[in-house]
Amino acid sequence: MKKRLLFTAAIMALTGSFATLQAQEEAKPKFKFTPSGRILLDGAVFGPEHKAGFADGIALPDIRVGGKAEYGNWLAKIDVGYAFGKIGMKDVYIQYKFNPTNLLRGGYFVHQFGLQSATSSSFKETFEAPITDTYMNATGRNMGFMYLHYGDKFLASASGIIGTKITERANDAGKVSLGVMSRLLWHPVTKEGKVAQVGVSGWYQSSYHSGTKEADGSLKVSPGFFDYSAGYPTRVDNVTLVSTKIDNARGVFKLSPEFQLAYDRFALAGQYYYMNVNRKDGMKHFQAQGAYGVFRALLFGDTSYGYSDVDGGLALPKPKTLECVLSYNYTNASDKNAMIWGGITNDYSVTLNYYINKYMLCRLRWSYTNLRNSADLPRNHVNIVEARVQFKF
Repeated sequence: MKKRLLFTAAIMALTGSFATLQAQEEAKPKFKFTPSGRILLDGAVFGPEHKAGFADGIALPDIRVGGKAEYGNWLAKIDVGYAFGKIGMKDVYIQYKFNPTNLLRGGYFVHQFGLQSATSSSFKETFEAPITDTYMNATGRNMGFMYLHYGDKFLASASGIIGTKITERANDAGKVSLGVMSRLLWHPVTKEGKVAQVGVSGWYQSSYHSGTKEADGSLKVSPGFFDYSAGYPTRVDNVTLVSTKIDNARGVFKLSPEFQLAYDRFALAGQYYYMNVNRKDGMKHFQAQGAYGVFRALLFGDTSYGYSDVDGGLALPKPKTLECVLSYNYTNASDKNAMIWGGITNDYSVTLNYYINKYMLCRLRWSYTNLRNSADLPRNHVNIVEARVQFKF
């Protein structure tokens, strides 16, 4: 009897030790790598095209390959893009997740600023990002760090950026541009089919410079400047729409309130942009502004819009869903006080999005875009009909 009890106790001890070792092994972080890629195939026709130099055609405007590696709370991502004969780096960053609602990211990526930072460039419901967002470089990639909190009711981000391109060193810029930005969101309702959020984003950044090496080896730094521009809303052709170069610049301030509402199969969103560039030597400051509004409706398939806490925006509709999107954008890049005439544009569009499956979607878009009040470009207007087939994994 005693031997049987001792044998049983030994078996239980060994079993318990094995279970403990197995639990410890399962608790260890595991390495995981997920490849990624995308292909965009666009086609577009234009009319009238007598002033701006448009040409009908097709293009592969975005081809990417990359991946992300995960180990415990750490994540690293790299994304390489190819378009029109050029290879360029897209997202390249390292991230640490403190807990399910807080993370720190460092590298080259799109920082949180406004509603457009909630979606990647290939998942804009309006086919392309609003012209104002592109013009003010509100969601372009920047080198820097970002702390992000995304909870049940609030999203808050704080970023520090360095105005250096990923392809240049600090002394190429002569004097490095530094900036800070933040996005604050309150989303009291984020249920399936019921979403309400309001927010505001702010940004301040010192001016850009260029550096030139002198004969004696010293570095000559140019006066501060900013370049802001946007093309017509298509990637098949590259035609400038609005453009300004501000010299003798000291720094830029950007402010952008936003809102988003969704009820069942309908959604409404809007954003306003204000930008002020301070200038030196008594020169008048340059001010620009713009706004856009978007109305979305799920025609068939998915019956309600969902929400993504980490992005601060609506989630993608489910596969086999057809969506209709109406949008309007206004951009004013001219300031008579500063004597800078970058142009004023209005853009109207209707987009149909069909989400085939989790990897593929098709888009069809009509837009009307006009231009006036530009010093360098003639008064113009153009109708664009374009289509896209997208594969992304």
